[in-house]
Amino acid sequence: MKITLSLAQLHIVLGDIHQNISLAEQMIKQAVREHSNIILFPELWTSGYDLEKRQIYAQENRKIHTTLSQLAQDHQIWIGGSWITEINGKFFNAFHLFDHKGQNIASYQKIHLFRLMHEDQWLSAGNHLQIVETPWGKLGLAICYDLRFPEMFRHYALAGAELILLVAQWPARRVEHWKLLIRARAIENQVYFAAVNCVGVIGEETFGGASAIIDPWGRAVAEGEDQPALLTSQIDLDEIQRVRQWMPVFQDRRNDVYENITQSTSRT
Repeated sequence: MKITLSLAQLHIVLGDIHQNISLAEQMIKQAVREHSNIILFPELWTSGYDLEKRQIYAQENRKIHTTLSQLAQDHQIWIGGSWITEINGKFFNAFHLFDHKGQNIASYQKIHLFRLMHEDQWLSAGNHLQIVETPWGKLGLAICYDLRFPEMFRHYALAGAELILLVAQWPARRVEHWKLLIRARAIENQVYFAAVNCVGVIGEETFGGASAIIDPWGRAVAEGEDQPALLTSQIDLDEIQRVRQWMPVFQDRRNDVYENITQSTSRT
């Protein structure tokens, strides 16, 4: 089963939703010309990390649903990305995925909030993972800091996800961690991993790009640098079964041991 993915590595304009939407529309049209099935935008791409104004952005972002729904339907393309969303009076960093009919078929509220950027002070954490049934198989959704929690992605793989979509604002000063971790998550779970980051100076932080599509062997099918770009590549999900047959990691797991930790105490 083949699928073509596009990663929209944007330089987000802090606080300017209209400008960011305009940039997104241009990239969507380019992705369509490249016959992409899905285009992904970075974490909080409509506004950037300006969390103190979360209420203002959440109100504006309601219009984003209508705009992206129409763009997805008009161009027959799936669109995903995260933005500040208000649900029952609480504010979340939520990853929304629209299908080619313009339906918001999945929403994932980020479960691991990033203390270093004070996300936990302004937003609420989600409490569930999100797998999406698609014509290409099962996809798992994740956001930025989630990448540092390998158990999340093992749960996705065990639940049948073959492709993980991760959207991020990952700083340039830790971009080497990003490069290593997206490969590690793909290799250890024998899945494809599509991770989109932003670039440039946004507020007081510089972001590192290096958006990439990683195959189950840990090889980059597509990989960006530190400039705005649209990265498009076709992947073959049948490769996952070939990898798993050759190296049957999941058959050799030992849950019976993992769940029983033996502790010993030495005294001197």
